[in-house]
Amino acid sequence: MWSKMNQAAEELYARLLQGFDEEKKGICKDPFIYEADVQVQLISKGQRNPLRNILNENDIIFIMEKVPLEKEETGYVEEIQSEETAISDFSTGENVGPLPLPVGRARQLIGLYTMAHNPNMTHLKINRPVTALPPLWIRCDNSDPEGTCWLGAELITANDSIAGIVLYVVGCKADKHYSVHLEDLKNSHKKRHHLSTVTTRGFAQYELFKSTALDDTASASQTTITLDISWSPVDEILEIPPLSSTATLNIKVESGESRSPLNNLHRQLKFLLVLADGLRTGVTEWPEPLEVQSAVELVQEFLNDLNKLDGFGDSTKKETETVKHDTAAVEHSIESVFTARGDLDFAEQLWCKMSSSVISYQDLVKCFTLIIQSLQRGDIQPWLHSGSSSLLSKLIHQSYHGTMDTVPLSGTIPVQMLLEIGLDKLKKDYISFFIGQELASLNHLEYFISPSIDLQEQVYRVQKLHHILEILVSCMLFIKPQHELLFSLTQSCIKYYKQNPLNEQHVFQLPVRPIAMKNLYQSEKPQKWRVEINSGQKKVKTIWQLSDSQPVDHLNFHKHDFSELTLNGSLEEKMYFTNLVTCSQVHFK
Repeated sequence: MWSKMNQAAEELYARLLQGFDEEKKGICKDPFIYEADVQVQLISKGQRNPLRNILNENDIIFIMEKVPLEKEETGYVEEIQSEETAISDFSTGENVGPLPLPVGRARQLIGLYTMAHNPNMTHLKINRPVTALPPLWIRCDNSDPEGTCWLGAELITANDSIAGIVLYVVGCKADKHYSVHLEDLKNSHKKRHHLSTVTTRGFAQYELFKSTALDDTASASQTTITLDISWSPVDEILEIPPLSSTATLNIKVESGESRSPLNNLHRQLKFLLVLADGLRTGVTEWPEPLEVQSAVELVQEFLNDLNKLDGFGDSTKKETETVKHDTAAVEHSIESVFTARGDLDFAEQLWCKMSSSVISYQDLVKCFTLIIQSLQRGDIQPWLHSGSSSLLSKLIHQSYHGTMDTVPLSGTIPVQMLLEIGLDKLKKDYISFFIGQELASLNHLEYFISPSIDLQEQVYRVQKLHHILEILVSCMLFIKPQHELLFSLTQSCIKYYKQNPLNEQHVFQLPVRPIAMKNLYQSEKPQKWRVEINSGQKKVKTIWQLSDSQPVDHLNFHKHDFSELTLNGSLEEKMYFTNLVTCSQVHFK
């Protein structure tokens, strides 16, 4: 028996060491299989860490879990699995995510990991000195009385040698009632680790805003704004964080929320992207029109209206009235956050009409033919904002002097003409907001609005700028921060997007003073509340956490447990989850 265990420890260590070495060399490896039933994955820094919801772990770790079952295998294995694990509900052939191992199997693997690193185990065929591997965490099936969902092991090193190991047990339970006292947790920690004094640190997370789908079929954008607060010491379970705490806003915004005041601007941006793709690939996927009238009819009507004004005058009246009508049903608070400009020039109004009605390349050619003919005849002499370098603006300026270049409306030229006036219009919209709200200067925005770069790159940078705008407007609507905070957030976003590609999954973090957020969180229930008890040693700790969402993704809590959920339910009315993290420290020398 001992020889088999020694061999198992040697093989486990060798396989983990191989994976660790490959990671250090930058070799991207998929999860690998160990002993047929165990899948191992190395989570690097920066990757999504499944323990972050409980331990706030973000370092490199090994994750072990049960090998996923292929659909064709589930019928055969279902009967066996129901006997060896308490969550046979997973054997349905559906995509249920990661699978846990039985607690007994997990303890065995933790034992082998510990043996392999113990410097006293000199009989093991492992090169000395033993290389310290990253921590090992194993998903467990919650089948024991303690409700164990994770087992972990993390080495203690001193002077580049392995001095011991910390063994963690993470329990998870779902219940509508809980009973725990801070003094009991502190006393338990003292007794377990033979301590006389301990320190406590609290953490709470409040959900300030989260977008929801209008219906089951709607693919709503995922926008979340949360507030993380940490403080020390903690006086009682579920206490409200004091104003002396440290707080951070976490903001993740996806563009495209249908109820956003930016919905019309986002639609224009999407049309701009359609044109850019068409210019690059030669194939344009025209979206469904918003207008009942055809693009040609709208443009001809627009030109006739200008002609009645003798080609001059303020041609923005009709467009401004349309904007006001469209926003009449929107709350005043939303209107004040972002309002459409009322100073649209000829090209910008043309963009608004064509971007909502053009459905084919032929539409483009016919519309620009009408415009160029009107300019050549002198029927109109429309005004433009200064600074545009688009082909259409050049033709308009030439028409003032009675001579115009001949432009062949063929190939990619019509698409490029519409793309250019759309870019000019959207850039001015963004400039108007950022400068009008005193959140950025033209120098700050130069990277995003520069006309001296490739047209495709201009579109890409404008897309980044739109995402920044979506972030700011979401914050202005739902947390109403002071201008100082908005300015800091703007500069943080600008700095990020000057250095990084577009990423709507990125979480922007901003330090804030709790007093500035107190009206948003002090009367609310936290979605997560945690207390950590330790004695100055980072790895030796006891953690108790309460959360209103499932903190582990490999357990299946039955649907009937959630029957009392209400739309506006408080933390007590909905199912909540408790986690208890305990550890024991083992010294090898």
